[in-house]
Amino acid sequence: MRHLKNYIFAGIAALMTTSCSDFLETAPKDAMTPATAWQTQSDAEKFLTGCYNNWEDNYDNGWGWDGFLLYWDGASDFGYDQYPWEGYTPIGNGQVNATTGRDFYEFSKIRRCNEFLDNVDKCSFSSEAVKKDMIAQARWIRAYRYFLMNWNYGAVPIIKSFQSAEEAMVPKNTEAEVRKYVEDELDQLVGDLNDAPSQTGRIAKGAGYALRMREALYNEQWAVAKDRAEKIIALGQYDLDPSYSNVFSLAGQGSKEIILAVQHITGTKYNDVVGRMYSNGDGGWSSIMPTWNLVDAYEMANGKTIDDPTSGYDATHPFNNRDPRMGMTICYPGCDYINGQGKQAIFNTLDEKINGVKNSNYKDSKNNTPPTGLIWGKYLAPQSQYSDIWNTACSPIVFRYAEVLLTWCEAANELDFNANKAQIYTYLNKIRNRVGMPDVDEAKYNTQETLRELIHRERSVELAGEGLRRSDILRWKTADGKMLAEKVLNQVLLSREGTVNMDASVAPGMRATFSGKTTEIETRVFKTYNRYLPIPQGALDANKALTPSDGY
Repeated sequence: MRHLKNYIFAGIAALMTTSCSDFLETAPKDAMTPATAWQTQSDAEKFLTGCYNNWEDNYDNGWGWDGFLLYWDGASDFGYDQYPWEGYTPIGNGQVNATTGRDFYEFSKIRRCNEFLDNVDKCSFSSEAVKKDMIAQARWIRAYRYFLMNWNYGAVPIIKSFQSAEEAMVPKNTEAEVRKYVEDELDQLVGDLNDAPSQTGRIAKGAGYALRMREALYNEQWAVAKDRAEKIIALGQYDLDPSYSNVFSLAGQGSKEIILAVQHITGTKYNDVVGRMYSNGDGGWSSIMPTWNLVDAYEMANGKTIDDPTSGYDATHPFNNRDPRMGMTICYPGCDYINGQGKQAIFNTLDEKINGVKNSNYKDSKNNTPPTGLIWGKYLAPQSQYSDIWNTACSPIVFRYAEVLLTWCEAANELDFNANKAQIYTYLNKIRNRVGMPDVDEAKYNTQETLRELIHRERSVELAGEGLRRSDILRWKTADGKMLAEKVLNQVLLSREGTVNMDASVAPGMRATFSGKTTEIETRVFKTYNRYLPIPQGALDANKALTPSDGY
């Protein structure tokens, strides 16, 4: 990994030079040419590394606003991005149009993969298996990018040639055509992938099955989703980490739970999005944060939901006796944490002053503090793991084993509740018991409908902050057949008012006391056409064969 950035630059530069015309007869002495670039397995490896550059998104681009996985929940009911210029706020509040919002419509990463695939046959390899594996990795990255655009935009062009700008000016393929293209690619390439990755962060069979699993789940191909989950389980390479919080720390990056993560190295290929997630008092911006909708989704520690009058829930002390994953996912007022100075402290965003001193984390200060009063705990805790929160080795997870088990449960329940319920309970208990939550109440969740409700909630809290929530509320339906997003994103986003007892001898869940008063953050709207994002105006201007997205 030490030379990753150099290889990336070499790969990108080489890909670019192969697309240019020879305009001098003298071969350049300091750059690769089309005649010399594609010769050896080493050349192909460098080009493939170029294909991996920002394959998921860009996390170290200074003033850009990327970081897809870590930002994306900010456009759902579970998260909020308070800065519109970062692109996720207008998606979350329904104000997105062709000139606003985060732009996921781009083909540069696809172009790199196409260049690799068009030229790789020129290289010699140590074996045919090595060549096939490398080709399959490039095809997977290309399929992943088309999957993202297909899910977010629906109909997009499938561009097969980039030799000239004119060749790229093609109309959209239908949503179904793009989806079939992605599915066919993934089904064909997975057999050529190595069983285990050649190095950390590389695509192998687990990731090959995982992308097809997620794509099938999103499109209600229940049998396919269940089958691909079973294939991942059968590999025998993955398991739940004994520690939930460990998975999201630097120390846990080698966990058996992680199937694929976006790799970063401090000072070389670094992740600066982490700094945008901390609050002002700890050196951050509070760009993206959890909402109270997420807090309310967690069960009590006894396994009962907060709307159950026998659960013991107290709205005055809402953090007390909750599912332990809440405290490992959210840094909430009153919790213990390691602050930006590396000291044990009590997190307080509710009080304007603490012991007469201005509170730099006060949520209403409008100075890089979280309006919801909450920040993420995943990837952030403990802050002492980072010497510089703006230059980190944080490697966001794309696929992990818990998602595999939850996908199996959801697909199996939709296919045949009676035949699969015993195994569903087993997998859900495995996930719940990992954090000390009790077994599923089988007397309560004893029908397909009630078990569906539990599976959805379990997926929601287990994977919160990992970039999947918006997709779930787009695909899940309410009783009237509408998207769940039409309910949960047509609301006023609120924060809650209270105070924090800074006495360390008080239990963390009892330190914050809430008055019942709320403050409006923003009014959110979701129309049916918001299911898809608008094709960006820049793309419409560049390609006259494109048509605007419906509704925009």
